[in-house]
Amino acid sequence: MTATDPALTALSNGWAALYLLYGRIETHIERALQAGHDLSVREYSLLDVLSRQHDGEGGHLQMKQVANAVVLSQSATTRLVTRLQDRGLLSRYLCPTDRRGIYTDVTPAGLALLAEARPTNDAALAEALGDAARNPELAPLVAAVEAMGPARPLPGAVPAR
Repeated sequence: MTATDPALTALSNGWAALYLLYGRIETHIERALQAGHDLSVREYSLLDVLSRQHDGEGGHLQMKQVANAVVLSQSATTRLVTRLQDRGLLSRYLCPTDRRGIYTDVTPAGLALLAEARPTNDAALAEALGDAARNPELAPLVAAVEAMGPARPLPGAVPAR
């Protein structure tokens, strides 16, 4: 394949459309969460991921798993955890069976803020997808997102509590 190969051009155009859709959605949700709850998209995502942990086997996530779930580096995830801990939304404690492990849990204040912010996140997502669906280049991607439906967990997703 060459740089002018139609297959590469189609892939590039598809990626550009996907990136545009993602950017529009993230920006829309970011504005709504910041205005209504003083939360960034990353902070909301981290609270959401950590709220799905449980005490059963495999229920607590290692920092690497958390970083993968919120699509950040481990160091950026650690800084994000520290910021939310400083706000009283997360707590950290040593693993009771392995003193080298550190768990991070959402505090009651964090769970309350997450519950308050979830409708804002969901409404902003629906609004952003609705706006994007009116764009002929983005409409097929919106349809693909909507076709995934709520019953299909994403690979690597954290199981619900």
